[in-house]
Amino acid sequence: MVWSEWSDRGLWNKCERTIEDSRELGSPYGFLVEYRPESVKTPAVFRVREDGDKNHRTQTRYHQAKETKCGEKNRRESECLDSTVEVGELHPGGVEGGKRGIGILNLCWETLQMPSNLEKVLTVQQRIAEVAQRSPEIAFTSLAHYIDLQWLEEAYHRTRKDGAAGIDDVTGKEYAEHLHDNLQRLLDRLKSGTYKAPPVKRIHIPKGTKGETRPIGIPTFEDKIVQRAVVMLLEPIYEHDFHDGSFGFRPKRSAHQALAEVWNATMEVNGGWVLEVDVCQFFDSIDHAHLREFVLRRVRDGVLRRLIGKWLKAGVMSEGGLSFSDTGTPQGGVISPLLANIYLHYVLDEWFEKQVKPVMRGKCRLIRFADDFVIVFQLKYDAERVQAVISKRFEKYGLAVHSEKTRLIDFRSPIHPERRCEEKSNGDKKGCRRPETFDLLGFTHYWGKTRKGGWAVMRKTMKSRLARSVQKIDQWCRKNLHRPVCEQWKKLCEKVRGHYGYYGITGNTRSLEKFLVQVHRSWRRWLNRRNNRSFTWEMFNRILTRYSLPTPKIVHSVFSRK
Repeated sequence: MVWSEWSDRGLWNKCERTIEDSRELGSPYGFLVEYRPESVKTPAVFRVREDGDKNHRTQTRYHQAKETKCGEKNRRESECLDSTVEVGELHPGGVEGGKRGIGILNLCWETLQMPSNLEKVLTVQQRIAEVAQRSPEIAFTSLAHYIDLQWLEEAYHRTRKDGAAGIDDVTGKEYAEHLHDNLQRLLDRLKSGTYKAPPVKRIHIPKGTKGETRPIGIPTFEDKIVQRAVVMLLEPIYEHDFHDGSFGFRPKRSAHQALAEVWNATMEVNGGWVLEVDVCQFFDSIDHAHLREFVLRRVRDGVLRRLIGKWLKAGVMSEGGLSFSDTGTPQGGVISPLLANIYLHYVLDEWFEKQVKPVMRGKCRLIRFADDFVIVFQLKYDAERVQAVISKRFEKYGLAVHSEKTRLIDFRSPIHPERRCEEKSNGDKKGCRRPETFDLLGFTHYWGKTRKGGWAVMRKTMKSRLARSVQKIDQWCRKNLHRPVCEQWKKLCEKVRGHYGYYGITGNTRSLEKFLVQVHRSWRRWLNRRNNRSFTWEMFNRILTRYSLPTPKIVHSVFSRK
């Protein structure tokens, strides 16, 4: 409920009709009006000053009044927090700070705007974050009581409505037709403990150009709302606990920030040694017992723990059959990324920061995006020590490291003093041994020359990712060759801009130009298939003069932030 919805002409007329009745109460505010919107259960009381001119009337909303029975039937008592003062300070009792319980609710007030669901959620999250920061060792025992109707409404608004439906085939649009009733019934089941997590629907999406697929679990839309509500409670706690080297699926963090951190780490040690680790089927290998133990360290709320247990035991519906497992969390659920981050926080991040880093001789840094991570070392001795024990660390918690894809990379720059000494001692020519490369988050990292002639870490689109992007464009052109050229052009512009939006990074201009050339070839080839006559490049170039695709653009620059 916002200003325009409760300050309209109709409400003013209601206030005028009740002014005479309110004067009999002897109210110092002129009159009191109790207005109860349909979506808000707490009465909203407005104060209006009698100035004659309606444009100068002060409007104030008193909020969060808690009515409790204290023996007598008609006696009302309220305690609430003033949003304009420090959190935790009680507002003075009574209407003007005098005695409390005099027949009028003891109300705290907030001016100009009625608080929305978002404001309430942000306030609660701020309080939880402050407690988590102030006491990093304590475990939260009471969090589920924050989940009410307003909390579920905000969780609904934060949930994608255009996602695929679960096993019940209910879409977001269908669920919204009776939103209030659906959320109320959902809240009743959550409060009574009768909520049952439905199984997730398993589908497979293409993973690469070689026919590989990735399994994705799709929960029902209602289950997504519950998962989002729980994530909104747990995020403030773990955002304080997570280390700065973790970037995946966290608010206000992105893959490009992780790439920037890798660039800074490698440039700081002049390349150094990079340990590239690949975890085999991470989301399918998470041990439920260890995960419950990790969650218990910070969250001991029984309701939330039982909900997490229900999601872990919900099962997977695949090809008409329901299966259960003691390991894994469905990749695709709303809460799965948070649970994965919690698992790797204790298995990898905490172990690296508290046990590994203090005993290293040189500089080292861990950069992780979900289950993809690299460790940058200054010295080869430190890198070999960690490489020898990291597989044992993962095996302790039920995870396996891919032996072929896990490797130690000599990423020292071509002008690194140690590299030059090794080349001289081995009799190699200068620059004969080029530094190795490594892949992370869709980019190949390598050493290249700058415009001024110096050496710097460069990034370019991985060959497999570039081929996959071109293949998707080619498949789309094939399926939509019957559409008019103008419609194809509009959609292709969106796809090309989306590609630039992620891969448009400093030093990757050549890969963007290659992608654009391949898009032109695919578009021209399928336009030629559509026409019985030969569609030459000259004809296609005339079309490009009118329907030109966006040119390569650098969106993420390493020089934009110093």
